[in-house]
Amino acid sequence: MARRLSGLILGTGCMAMALSAALAQTPPAPPLKPPSEFQSIADKAERSRAIFTEVGRVLTHPRCMNCHPAGDHPLQGADHHEHRPAVWRNDTGHFGTPCGECHTEKNVTLHEAAGYKSIPGHPRWGVAPLEMAWEGKTLGDICRQLKDTARNGGRDLALLQEHVAKDDLVAWGWSPGDGREPAPGTQEAAGELVQAWIDSGAECPR
Repeated sequence: MARRLSGLILGTGCMAMALSAALAQTPPAPPLKPPSEFQSIADKAERSRAIFTEVGRVLTHPRCMNCHPAGDHPLQGADHHEHRPAVWRNDTGHFGTPCGECHTEKNVTLHEAAGYKSIPGHPRWGVAPLEMAWEGKTLGDICRQLKDTARNGGRDLALLQEHVAKDDLVAWGWSPGDGREPAPGTQEAAGELVQAWIDSGAECPR
């Protein structure tokens, strides 16, 4: 009986998680501007900052920001509310529902469910390390953090561009499953913008 009750509680938590994500949908974002749109900015440093601001539309989108929280819990929905059911970072020492209890290696579409459409998934699903937290930071702060190898997973600018352009977990942001708004543009477009930002000096917004 206890096992059945535990399973019911857990299942309810998983459904609530998916429901909250579905209810927080917003209209699709316009596509990302290509690097060519910024060529008219004569000042190279200003052009670089403008390009990163466009990249920031991806970085600050819920599909990315929700996995880079400053607190102990991942976030959900367009309003960035705390994850439900409660889960914690692996290094907090708190007990919570393991990610794998609800999230599998791929998105799961729930055809027969009412009010929500899917549960997101990926083989490496999890919360970004605390040193990679973006929540509550300005776009300039996020930019400087991304350039800091001590806070970006040890990546130089070339590896950072490759991460944005080719990483399969980053790619999830554009294929987040039914009921969720994808990040703006495409992964390819984001990768091209990051390369253009690097080529123009990798300047950060003030």
